[in-house]
Amino acid sequence: MQIFDIVYRHQDFIIIDKPCNISVHKDQEEIGLTTALANQLGIPQVWLVHRLDKITSGLLILALNAEAAAHLSYLFAHHKVSKTYLALSDQKPKKKQGMVVGDMEKSRRGAWKLCQTKNNPAITRFYSIHCEPHLRLFVLMPQTGKTHQLRVAMKSLGSPILGDVLYGNKLKTDRTYLHAFALSFIYQGEEILVKKAPKCGMFFEKISVQSQIEVL
Repeated sequence: MQIFDIVYRHQDFIIIDKPCNISVHKDQEEIGLTTALANQLGIPQVWLVHRLDKITSGLLILALNAEAAAHLSYLFAHHKVSKTYLALSDQKPKKKQGMVVGDMEKSRRGAWKLCQTKNNPAITRFYSIHCEPHLRLFVLMPQTGKTHQLRVAMKSLGSPILGDVLYGNKLKTDRTYLHAFALSFIYQGEEILVKKAPKCGMFFEKISVQSQIEVL
């Protein structure tokens, strides 16, 4: 049975380090993530208040009661939660830092694409750090929460995420290198800041990458 790493505990919620390749939804698994986590905690139920892609590892908040679930869902819906992700690419970006802004629309094979229009745009702030030849760390700060937003933003920069076959990275590797690294928000007057470095993936384990993550 999957045992989840609990990074932060509050009486109203917990924050776990979700492994990559585990869906927040049940999918074809006998037991979904929320049920497995409730079983691990010995409680009847936990509530999902936001989502990570199956391929994405990192910080995931789950509420421990319905009132907290409603409040946390409100914070996410109104962009009151600051999120920072880490990604790796083996391709040099068109620009090393700045913003990626544009509407997103469905493309082929379940993918999305970035458009020139800005009616209801996905907005991502980012900067990147050279780690070693053909390996760059990206620090991504989404200002909106669109489906596949960060993966599409990276592709638009000419630097698809390492291991992300859907968005054009052809190098076969052990995972897709996208990790939810930090969460910051105010909960009932208390400032919550949680960080968790990625712990799986041979490229995340490289010293040249770890030394950069340690100073973030």
